[in-house]
Amino acid sequence: MDCGKVGALLYRLRREKRMTQWQVANRLRVSDKAISKWERGLGCPDVSLLAELSDLFGVNIEQILEGTVAPNAAEPGNLARIKFYGCPYCGNVISNTGQAEISCCGRKLSPLAVQPVDDAHRATVEDTDDSYYITFNHEMRKDHYLSFVAYVANDRLVFVKLYPEQEASVILPKAIAGRLLQRYGRKFYYYCSVHGLFELSGSPRPPERIG
Repeated sequence: MDCGKVGALLYRLRREKRMTQWQVANRLRVSDKAISKWERGLGCPDVSLLAELSDLFGVNIEQILEGTVAPNAAEPGNLARIKFYGCPYCGNVISNTGQAEISCCGRKLSPLAVQPVDDAHRATVEDTDDSYYITFNHEMRKDHYLSFVAYVANDRLVFVKLYPEQEASVILPKAIAGRLLQRYGRKFYYYCSVHGLFELSGSPRPPERIG
């Protein structure tokens, strides 16, 4: 740990929070002299305090140890660049459109790799008067199921969460999905808890059988 860099970062983070050294010291149950010492690079916080510093300033422990917090490059947030993350431990699903460090259950997550649809993960679309009824010939056991379905356009996302032991189907109202399909074309994602994330991209009109 470079105490000089760590101290400069702690000083910056404290000023951003508009806190005094005494207020930080009181939260951490240390003296304000200790805070002053850290910020001047004359010493580093004990490792037992890193978790509390992380919570107090809203910064990852790793960034505190490195002594730097750098903003990402400006990201327009186009949903065409969306990435999905799935936690293999609790089943949590997270999405983002820019650069981010995503973690869940104490572990860092990587973006789910997108793969083309195979025979075991095909979907069928039924076009009704006011909606699209999408069904999957896929089991929905607790250890093997479809976790979510998502329609993505440049500026909006339709996300439907699915659960084990429920029907593997989704109803998308045309008031939403129709506009997505007609205006932008489509990107259609769904996630199997065992085999990963599948993507379909294609024409503005949904065929009778997707894939």
